[in-house]
Amino acid sequence: MSQTYFQFPNIDPVLFEIGPLSIRWYGLMYLVGFAFALWLANRRADKAGSGWTREQVSDLLFAAFLGVIVGGRVGYVLFYNFDLFLADPLYLFKVWTGGMSFHGGLLGVIAAMFWYAHRNGRTFFGVADFVAPLVPFGLGMGRIGNFMNSELWGRVTDAPWGIVFPNGGPLPRHPSQLYEFALEGVVLFFVLNWFVRKPRPLGSVSGLFLAGYGLFRFLVEYVREPDAHLGLFGGFISMGQILSLPMVIIGVLMIVWANKRGVYQDRAAVK
Repeated sequence: MSQTYFQFPNIDPVLFEIGPLSIRWYGLMYLVGFAFALWLANRRADKAGSGWTREQVSDLLFAAFLGVIVGGRVGYVLFYNFDLFLADPLYLFKVWTGGMSFHGGLLGVIAAMFWYAHRNGRTFFGVADFVAPLVPFGLGMGRIGNFMNSELWGRVTDAPWGIVFPNGGPLPRHPSQLYEFALEGVVLFFVLNWFVRKPRPLGSVSGLFLAGYGLFRFLVEYVREPDAHLGLFGGFISMGQILSLPMVIIGVLMIVWANKRGVYQDRAAVK
């Protein structure tokens, strides 16, 4: 195995402490992602004919943020640690032990968007298409947080960019968090925000997000270390891939359906 690999830098997951309050890099990354989403959403709302106001944006993103937190935690417990939950139901509330699931967070955001759309007389896809381009930046920040926490690293590799993580054994591993940052964060952000520069059929933007994220996550899972207590199902597919494959299929079907339907305007935007 190649010896030209990197040692993980000594990064304290706690940025600073003020009395009993500690600010962690991971939490800071979430806040940076949310702040950027708010800035970008307000910028779009300010454009003539957007159909959105800053107040509506604030209400929507607050609901979506709650959906991420609640759904992410519930999804992590049910998808990845269900046995532990059965043994100790209070584990669901032990958020200080760590553990968030993207797929659970996605379900939480979908629920929040359904609630917001119903409450404000909008179509679900009108809301979802507005939110989708805002998400990848936050995903990328979350992966940087994973990297700083030295967690969710990849499988053992002899690639020259392999990194020895302090809690990942003595062998170099794929920095899969950085792969996901590049694909789910950077590439998906630019693809979606290029796509929305022109009017698109309702549902096509959120469909592209689902298909894009699902594809990138499915591919990265080949070099990401599976959860030790789950391993590979059938010896060849991970839980992350099982949860991501339906996203690709549903996303593609949404794009096809949206283009055949040919509806371009959320009804609330033309009131």
